[in-house]
Amino acid sequence: MADAHPTPRPDALTLEVVELIGVAVARFHADYEEAAAEHALTGAQARLLRLLSLEPLPMRRLARKLRCEPSNVTGIVDRLEARGLVERRPDPGDRRVKVAAATEEGLRVSRSLRESLRFAREPLAGLAEGERLALRDALRRMVGEDEGAEG
Repeated sequence: MADAHPTPRPDALTLEVVELIGVAVARFHADYEEAAAEHALTGAQARLLRLLSLEPLPMRRLARKLRCEPSNVTGIVDRLEARGLVERRPDPGDRRVKVAAATEEGLRVSRSLRESLRFAREPLAGLAEGERLALRDALRRMVGEDEGAEG
């Protein structure tokens, strides 16, 4: 049965933008994995530490954000906790629930990791501030974030 409303084919510009986004994402992931390795972390450990540097989170929320099973998150948290980068604490809103939180050392490592990302630093440095603002705003619209959010 034929589709009554076929999806229009993307135009050449859209296809080129999608391809460039793919290249950018691949470069970002490669740089992130390399930066994580320089801190003796796996990419998954670095991503989890980054999330916890923003706010303490329960295991289930971490699993949702990382798109993995809670048991995997438990193992990652265990390894980071053994290194003194993460600790488990009672959730202030529900003392029966434990949250994982970055320690001071974890915050330091997360900040160092973020600052060592060449991908984020070098290509963006070649753009004028107005271009970076326009790129940020376009990306926010693409991912559905509030345009008025502070950057």
